[in-house]
Amino acid sequence: MDNRLKFSIGIPAFKAEHLRDCIESILNQDYTNFELIIVNDFSPQPIEKIVLSYNDERIKYYKNDFNIGAENVVTNWNRCLEKSTSDYFVLMGDDDILEKNYLSEFDKLIRSFPNLNVYHCRSLIIDEKSLGIELTPSNPQFESVLNNIWHRITEKRIQFLSDFVYKTSFLKLNGGFYFLPLAWASDDITSYLAASINGIAHTEKVLFRYRRHSNNISSTGKVDLKLKAISMECDWILDFVSKKDFTNNEDMILKKNILATLPKYKKKKILYTLSESLSGNFLKGVFRLGVSYKIYKISLVEFLFICFNYLKSYQLKKGLKL
Repeated sequence: MDNRLKFSIGIPAFKAEHLRDCIESILNQDYTNFELIIVNDFSPQPIEKIVLSYNDERIKYYKNDFNIGAENVVTNWNRCLEKSTSDYFVLMGDDDILEKNYLSEFDKLIRSFPNLNVYHCRSLIIDEKSLGIELTPSNPQFESVLNNIWHRITEKRIQFLSDFVYKTSFLKLNGGFYFLPLAWASDDITSYLAASINGIAHTEKVLFRYRRHSNNISSTGKVDLKLKAISMECDWILDFVSKKDFTNNEDMILKKNILATLPKYKKKKILYTLSESLSGNFLKGVFRLGVSYKIYKISLVEFLFICFNYLKSYQLKKGLKL
């Protein structure tokens, strides 16, 4: 009988507020063949107290000697991966939640597509009070990496870190999760790499709850690092797609479409990121936009559009009218 663990679930922990809910959603899975790896990133919050309150042999707890921090958070992701002893690996946010049947449904999906390196599910986006606010769209049961990239960069796909399950051996052989500053698109590129060999399988079932709030790394962090990561992401996609040769007509069309769409995708991400940067200090943000005017080839119309979007968002938050 093979006693090897089927799944490892890693939590690179720093925030304590919703950690207990996260842990309990994992321990209460209806599929029990897993280990839970928690790596405390030298947090000042009571991470250790929460973890040690559980008496469950499936939990493996580690603490970093110093804080790796948000900029290099992928390093902490890979520390969780290093501790894995199972066939498949899931990386969790410390405030997100798994549905009770997450692992059992992924087990079924893996059995249906045993030769893949990556699998994916739909998600429910929740707010800080755990109330559902949005569902991610359903995807085809199976698709190629190019189809996956195409739909992602045309923004018809919404996906997160923990709605993916990876073959552990693939991740380890390829150096773990792909590094970008602030993990900005690290999850996307990692999934593309995993899907580049045999494709990716999806389940239409909603198995994961992603918490959207102001403390997500996606909502914080240095704007310059985010902009750097966007350039690195788009350069990677350009290089990856350009170097691939395809004889399949569908893939050839997808390759052409991706290369044509990529500049628009990059510009839109830059504009969105710059727009978000205004929320901290409007005048400072506008100055940054001015500096970025030539660097990122922002037109006057785009500049005004960003400022308008910020003012509209600000007034909505304050309950004012335009």
